[in-house]
Amino acid sequence: MIPLSHFLILGAILFCLSVAGIFLNRKNVIILLMSIELMLLSVNLNFVAFSRFLDDMTGQIFVFFILTVAAAEAAIGLAILIVLFRSRRTINVADIDQARG
Repeated sequence: MIPLSHFLILGAILFCLSVAGIFLNRKNVIILLMSIELMLLSVNLNFVAFSRFLDDMTGQIFVFFILTVAAAEAAIGLAILIVLFRSRRTINVADIDQARG
C-alpha cells in the first residue's frame, strides 16, 4: 500500500508546478487556465488521499463538487476566450489588459 506521504508530496509538487505556471507565464490565457485546473486537481488528490487514509467518504464527495465547478469554470473560461479571440484577434493577456479603458 502506498503511504499517505507519497500522495501529499505528489499533490504538493503538482500545486507548486501550477503556481509556477501562473507566475512564470502571464501572456497566454490558455496556460493560465490549465494551471488553475492543475491546482484544483492537486487539491482533489489531497482530498482523495485523506479520504482513503481516514476511511471517510466526505473527501471524495467534495471532489465531485470541485470537479463540477472546475468543469463549469473551464467551459465558461473557454467560451470567454473564444469571444475575446473573435473580437480582438489575440488571447495575449497584455493586449486584453490594455483594452480595459
